[in-house]
Amino acid sequence: MKSFVMCLAIAVVSVSCAVSEQPWWNPNSISRIVGGVEVDIEDVPYQISLRGWDGSHICGGSIISSRWVLTAGHCTPWSDQGYKYSIRAGSSNKNNGKEFKLKRIIKHPWYEEHRGLYSVEYDFSLLELKEEMPFDSTRSPIDLPAQYEQVNNGARCRVSGWGDTKTWSESTAILRAVYVHVIDQYRCNRTYEGFGNVRPSMICAGYWEGGKDACQGDSGGPLASGGKLIGVVSWGYGCAEEGFPGVYSRVASVRDWIREETGF
Repeated sequence: MKSFVMCLAIAVVSVSCAVSEQPWWNPNSISRIVGGVEVDIEDVPYQISLRGWDGSHICGGSIISSRWVLTAGHCTPWSDQGYKYSIRAGSSNKNNGKEFKLKRIIKHPWYEEHRGLYSVEYDFSLLELKEEMPFDSTRSPIDLPAQYEQVNNGARCRVSGWGDTKTWSESTAILRAVYVHVIDQYRCNRTYEGFGNVRPSMICAGYWEGGKDACQGDSGGPLASGGKLIGVVSWGYGCAEEGFPGVYSRVASVRDWIREETGF
């Protein structure tokens, strides 16, 4: 029998599948994008690696301004201890790039209230940096959608990260990306109705036949389409499983909250 693996892409070793309360979290796996290819950071300069107290990669995230990064709420379980976290940005190698310390972490206020056994709503955390991040070709912000801005079914998206590839021969250190497509919300909800349902604050992307997806260690990372950050890697059943596309937190559902907290 398959176990239900949810994708809260945390990586204690590196995102897309979680077990029980934490989607895409599997402590026994490494983490890399499934079905993707290595990508240069200049192609996704908004991508960052969130680091834990010991400096190891935990999750992905996206630069949204010189002082702010957006990641998943489940990636920051100790949000009152932001000083223990840092990010690395500006390199395809998760262990390189410039390190930036965090000033504080702001988890979405409805995250805990709406967290279920499997799925989780409002899976967002804002990371404020202690110092401004200088921008160049390897470090720059990604645009955000407007509040409630819609994305068409079938829209082509790119998800990136240092998560599980399911292939031991592929490097765990180099950034990878894969193209997926936005999945019809109603059909996706029917698929996941036994696991907490897909809420309006979520968006599904992937392939019904499986094979391409985010995975453990990719959590918190970007789902981008049309030059905008439309989703944050959040949860799902397994990694790239047939019939179970990935479920992402929908950025357009919290655009006003981001503006209130960050000022832009």
